[in-house]
Amino acid sequence: MTAKLPSSVVLTGRHIRLEPLERRHLADLWTAVGSDPEVWRWTMSLPPGTEEECGAILDERIAESAAGESVNFAVVDLAGGRAVGVTGYHDYSERDESVEIGGTWYARSVWRTAVNTEAKLLLLSHAFEDLGMGRVFWKTDARNERSRAAVLRLGARYEGTLRRHRLRPDGSWRDSVYFSMLADEWPAAKARLTERLSRG
Repeated sequence: MTAKLPSSVVLTGRHIRLEPLERRHLADLWTAVGSDPEVWRWTMSLPPGTEEECGAILDERIAESAAGESVNFAVVDLAGGRAVGVTGYHDYSERDESVEIGGTWYARSVWRTAVNTEAKLLLLSHAFEDLGMGRVFWKTDARNERSRAAVLRLGARYEGTLRRHRLRPDGSWRDSVYFSMLADEWPAAKARLTERLSRG
């Protein structure tokens, strides 16, 4: 199967829906996340001080999607019908059958719930089963222990660390830790994620 590049789609599970990120999601996201320093701590954006500053961050993501540089989703909680986070596909290659899942942040109210597990299940299923990708990867700030642990729980493997990789908004340098999952590792990982969701 030849890999296909990701595009704007709607992916729906039992708990959440991933839908193309739009400006209309701003009010929900600002209400859910606001300038919570823990949510923004490991992103490459400074915490927004106002709803319009948050809107500017969304506008960057929306522009990237429009330019074909990434595919960004609003994560919508089906029970409440409101957006509670953002995630997406980045740095993808049809030739290399590779895609990054990243740019993810959620309201603190949905941390340690089914939201992230199902979002990753939907994104990984689409990447491997619909797009035909051979490798999905993640990169996290080396200091972000919570994110590193979450990626490992998905069944991804540590690949290495790029030192002094990116300049953080505060002027310090970030080391980036890379993880990946290959297509032949996906069936076992899918079974574990599905089981985790069924347990609530």
